Amino acid sequence: MEEHTLSFWIYLGVLSMFVFGATKKILASYLSPAPTLVAWLGATVLVERIVLQPATLPAHGKAVFITGCDSGFGNETVKRLDALGFEVFATVLDLTGPGARELQSTCSSRLTLFQVDITQTQQVQQALLDTKAKLGVRGLWGLVNNAGLCVNFGDAELSLMSNFRSCMEINFFGTVSVTKSFLPLLRQAKGRLITICSPAGDQPFPCLSAYGASKAALSLFVNTLRHELKPWGVKVSTILPSSYKTGQCRKQSYWNEQHKQLLQSLSPELLEDYGEDYVSETKELFERYVQHANSNLSPVVDTIVQALLCPKPRARYLAGPGVGLMYFIHTYCPLSISSRFLQKLFVKKKLLPRALRKQSSFDLNLSLYNNNNEEERLK
Repeated sequence: MEEHTLSFWIYLGVLSMFVFGATKKILASYLSPAPTLVAWLGATVLVERIVLQPATLPAHGKAVFITGCDSGFGNETVKRLDALGFEVFATVLDLTGPGARELQSTCSSRLTLFQVDITQTQQVQQALLDTKAKLGVRGLWGLVNNAGLCVNFGDAELSLMSNFRSCMEINFFGTVSVTKSFLPLLRQAKGRLITICSPAGDQPFPCLSAYGASKAALSLFVNTLRHELKPWGVKVSTILPSSYKTGQCRKQSYWNEQHKQLLQSLSPELLEDYGEDYVSETKELFERYVQHANSNLSPVVDTIVQALLCPKPRARYLAGPGVGLMYFIHTYCPLSISSRFLQKLFVKKKLLPRALRKQSSFDLNLSLYNNNNEEERLK
C-alpha cells in the first residue's frame, strides 16, 4: 500500500513539473514583453487548478438550511444534499404542494421541511426556533440563500412599481432577514454562507431593471458580509448562474398574465408612445429566451455542493455555460462592446417604440421631400 502511495506521489510530482514547465513556456511565448515573473505566476496558478485540487470535506454530521425549495435549484439541491448525508432544513411556500410532496417522498428522515415566506419575519423566526431545537448544541454548517423572484419584463419606464417592490422585498429584504437570523448558528459552526445572485445584478440586462436592481443590492450586502464575517471563520460565497428554466417562467400562462397586467397598468400616453406591438414583442422575446434556457440544473447544484464542502471555497462561482464569457466581456471590453453583447445575447428587439417609428418615418419623408426640391432647383 505504501509503495503504491509513494509511486502515486512521484507520478504526481513529475506531472506537476511537466505541466508547470510547459505552461510557463506557453505563457512566456505569448507574454514575451512582460517579465518572466508573470509567466511563472500564471503557470503556478494553473498547476494549482489542474493538479492540486483539494479533497472535499465529509458531509456526515453537517446541517444545512436552504430557502426556496418548491422547485428549481432549491428542490434539486435538497435532494443532492440529502443523498450526500447532510441534515437538511428546507423552506417551501406550500407544504402540500407538488415540490414539497416530492421531497418528502424521495428524501430521508434527515430532511425537515418548513413552510416559510421569507418576507414574513414571524415565519422566519419560527423556522429558526425549530432549527435550533433540532440542532441542539450544534451550529449550522451551511445557509444557502436560494429563494428569489423575477416578476417583471419590459422597459423600466413601463414596469410596475409593485414589481420593483416585490423584487426588493423577496430578493433583498427577505434574504437579509433570513441571513441575519441564522448568522449566530453559522458563526457557532464557522460555517458557510452561500447566496444565489445573478449576472443581472452586475450587468445592465435590458428589460430586467427591477430584478437586476434587487440582485445588485443583494450582491453588495453579501460582499460586505464576506469582510465582516472573516474574523469569525465564516466563509461567504456567491453563485452566479447562467440562464436556466426555473420557477414560473417555464409556463406560458405566467408570461400571458404578466403581459395582460402590464397592458392594463399603462397610461394611455405611455401606451401611445410605446405601442402595444412593442410590449407584445418584448413578451415574445422573453418566452423565446426561456425556451432556449438550460433545463439541466446540475451545474448550479454541483457548485452549491462544492461551496459547502471545499476546504477553501471561492468568493464567487460562475455556474453554467456562457456566463464566464459574459463576465470576461463585461470586465475587459469597452462599454460599447459589452452593451452591444448584452443586447444581442438577451433581448434582440427589432421594433422601436411607436413614437420613435413615427419620428423616423417623418424624418425619412422630410429627407425625401428636401431631396426632390433640390433636384427641381438644379434643373
